[in-house]
Amino acid sequence: MGKPLVVTLLLCSSLLAVAAAAASPPSSTAAGHAGEPDDDVVSTYIVHVMPPHAPRRLPTHRASRRLTRAYASLVRGLLPRHIADPAPRLLYSYAHAETGFVARLTARQAAHLEAQPSIAAVAESNGAVDAVIGVIDTGIYPKDRASFAPDHLCLQHRLLPSVLRVVVSASAYCNNKLVGAKTFYRGYEAEHGPIDERMQTKSPLDTIGHGTHTSSTAAGHAVPNANLFGLTNGIAKGTAPGARIAMYKVCWEYPIPECITTDILAALDEAIADGVDVISISLGSPGETILSEPTSTAGFNAVRKGIVVVGSAGNDGTKYPVCNIAPWVLTVGASSMNRQFPGIVVLGNDQTFFGTSLYPGNTHDSLKPLVHGYSAGSPYCVIGKLISKIVAGKIVLCEAGGEVQDVEKGVVVDMAGGYGAIIRGISNVDEYLITTAHLVPATKVSHADGEQILQYMNTVPYPVGKILFYGTVVGSTSPSAPRVVRRRGSAVDPRRVKFNIISGTSMSCPHVSGIAALLKKARPSWSPEMIMSALMTTAYGTDSAGDDIKDMATGMAAGPFDLGAGHVDPNRALDPGLVYDAGMDDYLDFLCGLGYSQKQIDGIFTKDGSVTNCSTRERAGAANLNRPSFSVFAGAYGESVILRRTVRNVGSNVNAVYTFRLSSPPGTEVSVSPGKLVFDATHQTRTYRIRIQSTAPYGVFTRYTYGWIAWSDGVHRVRSPIAVSWPSQSAAVSTM
Repeated sequence: MGKPLVVTLLLCSSLLAVAAAAASPPSSTAAGHAGEPDDDVVSTYIVHVMPPHAPRRLPTHRASRRLTRAYASLVRGLLPRHIADPAPRLLYSYAHAETGFVARLTARQAAHLEAQPSIAAVAESNGAVDAVIGVIDTGIYPKDRASFAPDHLCLQHRLLPSVLRVVVSASAYCNNKLVGAKTFYRGYEAEHGPIDERMQTKSPLDTIGHGTHTSSTAAGHAVPNANLFGLTNGIAKGTAPGARIAMYKVCWEYPIPECITTDILAALDEAIADGVDVISISLGSPGETILSEPTSTAGFNAVRKGIVVVGSAGNDGTKYPVCNIAPWVLTVGASSMNRQFPGIVVLGNDQTFFGTSLYPGNTHDSLKPLVHGYSAGSPYCVIGKLISKIVAGKIVLCEAGGEVQDVEKGVVVDMAGGYGAIIRGISNVDEYLITTAHLVPATKVSHADGEQILQYMNTVPYPVGKILFYGTVVGSTSPSAPRVVRRRGSAVDPRRVKFNIISGTSMSCPHVSGIAALLKKARPSWSPEMIMSALMTTAYGTDSAGDDIKDMATGMAAGPFDLGAGHVDPNRALDPGLVYDAGMDDYLDFLCGLGYSQKQIDGIFTKDGSVTNCSTRERAGAANLNRPSFSVFAGAYGESVILRRTVRNVGSNVNAVYTFRLSSPPGTEVSVSPGKLVFDATHQTRTYRIRIQSTAPYGVFTRYTYGWIAWSDGVHRVRSPIAVSWPSQSAAVSTM
């Protein structure tokens, strides 16, 4: 009880709004005005075409694709050359509910189309208007943040009950974007004593920045010219810009930075009572069982009430347990992106090493003396430990870790009179580099590269080097599934910025929370399980170059235990074809299969007076839970496991016929029965069985092998990963 949960920040960089520190209020000048038109801003528009000008409808299952191509041709013909760039991208075409299409257009392109006689109307997509995302985090700082400005085009949204009980200083900011805010700190104060209100406020206002960032990631308005000291200039926009935000502040910084389990449970309880549509929780601490995680127990009842619960997977990498493990929670990992911020180290012998840094200063071409922090009094560059006369005017090689944030190391070097810092990553942890916004010339290199730099320093009498900064560099291949490390925000950065670049599963979580809000409003009849299924089965496993997404720790193709179902594709998730709709009975079978008692299930999970008799249930366990993935332990040679799944037809084709393709995991043979799923009604269900047989007499020489099964009707592709754990390694596999 009271086990602290640590805020996680890592990989999946985003440029979004950031809080101001309590010690220095922000200026009253807004960064921009939400809702003002910008001719070059690309948004999603619904274009209604006059019926006589609409392409002819075709009765075949390929009609949608042909219709989309026809509308794409229509748009190219209507747009003059001077506004044709960027090229419009069509997302959907309509022939029954409407005649028209959905496209990504600039405001200028949309206005031009609307003026054409063949176009009846052009309407900007509302971005999940009225969906409420409950964010459980460090609070929110909305003052003078255009990301959270009221939407004057919409009616005032109902304020959630929690807003009636907030501190006055925060409630003044509530509007039809921020519709609720509340704090939870009794558990924290019981653990650590009174919160130091000289350093932070007990109101929902954010003094850390994490919650403000995640909130704007999920639902922030579009804000042009967003940048961090000139880096990555562009438009900052939440995934669901029309959605509302309710903030539940559970994390505190002084005297000890922690988020306490009891406070998180109270916040979840409040969010459920408020009736939010989505709960976004970028917090986590790996739990050994479902009972040890508040998102698992409280999330169960949130999902029962139709609330989608989205949580971060954690930042400790694939060798460590995942956070927020319950199958009714949509657990989100993080990937890389095709944008880098090089801080290149060049040594006196012309050796060059890649580093990464968000230092915005100018590049200096002169070589500086190098010194290892160990030789100057502190290998980790701890404040007050570096010897000034040794580091003065030099670049200091600092070791990562030692309870000192990367950005702090640069500050410590600067305070001691040093010129800059090279931070060497931790062995076997930091090989995927985390980009940090530095105050002084500083960069981070991998442990292996740091070892070579140190070797050079130890073999020449007067080692010298320089750091070259190149700003933002855009590459071609993304995403990747990185090896991730634990990281928290900096407590020493005195800059006052309205935007920041932060990375991690904390940032990927609100991306998916926003997508869930969009799906919930676009498909109001879908259950949380259907939304999760749609996101999983339409995810993809290739990067922008068409190659398999790689595990950045190994350089090999990432498997389901590295990247889950794959990289999310919001547009395809809107029309998945089939969904796996797990229900209450499925979850009760699952809990019985894991060995939970009637008392635990009825007292902690269902809590509705019902009695669960596990002796009459299938005790399905994890393997037979009706989710769009398969994970089994391989048996002896020739042995097999049979799993069952039920899918629901949510596609537009009532008479859909699905056939499968599969790739058997190495060492196994997979068969499926029946070979076809034939539907004759909307929302009809069909059940199939999958048999996984071991065909390797001596096992395999790897811990896991992977495959997949995909059902298709010629229009949709419904893909599920298959993972097999082999007996020699099964003891190392974490179970729920």
